Amino acid sequence: MKVMAVTGYKPMEINLFKPDDERINIVKAAIEKRLISFIEDGLEWVLISGKMGVELWAGEVVLKLREQYGLKLAVIPPFESQEERWPEPIQQIYQKLAAAADFYRPLYKGGYSGPYQYQANNKWLIDKSGGCLMLLDEEFPGSNRYFYDEAKEATSAYPIDVITPADLEDMAEEMRMMDPDYWE
Repeated sequence: MKVMAVTGYKPMEINLFKPDDERINIVKAAIEKRLISFIEDGLEWVLISGKMGVELWAGEVVLKLREQYGLKLAVIPPFESQEERWPEPIQQIYQKLAAAADFYRPLYKGGYSGPYQYQANNKWLIDKSGGCLMLLDEEFPGSNRYFYDEAKEATSAYPIDVITPADLEDMAEEMRMMDPDYWE
């Protein structure tokens, strides 16, 4: 797969309210680990809509991987200025990502005009990618359920790779074990 969409929870859906919460590093590490395995199998582009939370964190991971692997980032928000009502620190992250992306273009001109924009954005990301990577707990899908349902209906050949809460626990343990103090 050359093109992959990445999505997941908004920060408040997984109780992450501070941009410097250490748990964000666990999510980023899990995304990075999965993306590297896809890069080794030919991944060239990551598509995100730039929603706050997992998508912005994934964008930051892609920019980091771009230096070593040449991975490219496309940010396709559902409409212009989607970040205007977000907290200032998150707006700055979004604007930095949008400026650094290899490709940036809102799906719709103008601001928010209805939920159809999010639906069309999900469909567009699925249509333009060969599969997706999602942070998802199927028991508590949150706003992810819309993308997930659309992806499942798209085609039986559309791979959905899921990072689960158990995967995050494994990543947290892996990160703890990499700390030299862990073994003392």
